[in-house]
Amino acid sequence: MTQRLKALPRPALVAGAVAVALGGGLLVASLAVDSAVAQGTTVLGVDIGGLGTDEAREKLAAELPDLTDDPLQVHVGEMPEDAADPHLIVPSETGLSVDVAATVDRADSPGLFGRLFGGGGGPVSPVTALDEDRGRAAMEELAEATGTEHTEGGVAFVDGEIEITDPSSGASLDVDAALQRLREAFLTAEASAPLSLPVTAAQPEVDEAEVERAVNEFARPAMSGPVRLAVGDDELELTPAMISPYLSMEPDDEGTLVPRLDGEGLATDDAVLAAVDGVDRPALNARLAARDGGVQVTADARTGVEVDTEDLGDQVMPLLTNPEGSRTGQATVTTTEPELTRDNVGELGVVEQMSSFTVDFDPAPYRTTNIGRAVELINGSVVAPGERWSFNETVGERTEENGFVEGIIILNDQYQTAQGGGVSAVATTMFNAVFFAGVKPVEYGAHSFYIERYPEGREATVAWGSLDNSFENDSDHSIYISATSDASSVTISFLGTKKYDEVESVTGDRTNIVEPATREAVADDCVAQPPLEGFDVVVERVFRNGGAEVGREEFTTRYTPRDEVVCEAEGD
Repeated sequence: MTQRLKALPRPALVAGAVAVALGGGLLVASLAVDSAVAQGTTVLGVDIGGLGTDEAREKLAAELPDLTDDPLQVHVGEMPEDAADPHLIVPSETGLSVDVAATVDRADSPGLFGRLFGGGGGPVSPVTALDEDRGRAAMEELAEATGTEHTEGGVAFVDGEIEITDPSSGASLDVDAALQRLREAFLTAEASAPLSLPVTAAQPEVDEAEVERAVNEFARPAMSGPVRLAVGDDELELTPAMISPYLSMEPDDEGTLVPRLDGEGLATDDAVLAAVDGVDRPALNARLAARDGGVQVTADARTGVEVDTEDLGDQVMPLLTNPEGSRTGQATVTTTEPELTRDNVGELGVVEQMSSFTVDFDPAPYRTTNIGRAVELINGSVVAPGERWSFNETVGERTEENGFVEGIIILNDQYQTAQGGGVSAVATTMFNAVFFAGVKPVEYGAHSFYIERYPEGREATVAWGSLDNSFENDSDHSIYISATSDASSVTISFLGTKKYDEVESVTGDRTNIVEPATREAVADDCVAQPPLEGFDVVVERVFRNGGAEVGREEFTTRYTPRDEVVCEAEGD
């Protein structure tokens, strides 16, 4: 049986038709507006209402930078009333920007019926973004420009006086907290009011109380007066001015100022070394003289005392806090014994005069000074068997610091002036003392031309760094050298045990004679010189024992002509 559907009433049909039509229209409308931003939506005044998501992002990306990159006023720390102009931070240079995509996503989506029937979006707060690397770099630069370093309390010593550094606190920008503060305040801070950025405070570890303690307990006593170290019968005095360059107070891990003394620096200081030289005493040999055919002691030997400066700081440091009257300690010293004493003169074989020679010279102040200084350094030398004695090593360089003055010398075959002029008289005297003692000359050299006051072929000169006057003690006993001088003569004697009963000098005739020339010289330091022929000469040293000849040596010398030098004044 066929069943027929019951027909609906007309109103129902109409309503259904409307519903179907409305539903279809809503579907179409929904599809049409699903991706659009709500009408009336703005971001910092930029209208993106009704735009699709992509269009809204493009519009914001184009327009927001000009609206959001105005410089921010900031102040590091709390801003005092009298603060200077605030710092300006450009957001884009500090890594601050608007996250356009996130801002569009935040925009109000009112729903289908709101969009169809007039619902609006309204203002939307932008989402901010921060480039951490750029932001941190900008804040670190600001921190460097605005930070104030804290000052540690300190105690220093300058020229024997105490210098105090008062402690003070400092502050620097807290970079991490400042970045967070900027991100939060970006686009929300009042443009006219500077933004205070947080700081971290730095307090000194060495405070005022510690400085005061260090001064009272150490610094003031340390600089109160000199300290003294006993050196034999003498004292080495070290003043606060000598000590202060090497004295300091450094904080330990707990902020306590601890005194330190640079002992190595103190020991090498020029003023300290001069003070040490003043108390050092070299060992002195007994002084001898030939008397009544033998040798007599004229002055006893002396033990040498030398300050050992390696532990000078250790000796000084404990004395610095002692009160006046108890600031004396004992220096570490090295003692040296003399080679020749009253007791061992006979044992060493220094029993008779081996030779003695005197050179006379024309008195002149420079000769008296230079010859006297060389004699002072030579006198008392002891040369052991087999030992080499050197004029240059014993006398040293002829400088003002070594006690020598300017005088006449021979240089480039001409008289000139230089330090140590006249010392060749001592060298000639020494050569002849060696010659007649019968010991072995090692290095020697005659003047370039002959000087009349010296024995021809038996004279010598010296030059620092190029020509020495030395001999070897090839006797079997020690040799003591006695040297004396006055205003017109110098005498050197060798005391020991004779190798030969007699040593004789035989001088040959002059040969290969060359006449001098005449030269003119124009110089402020020109020294006129008379002419003298050049020649060769041979001197023989003859050794005798018991009256018989036991040996003979030849010494050949070639003298160049001494040209006449006529000094002309400049401009003549």
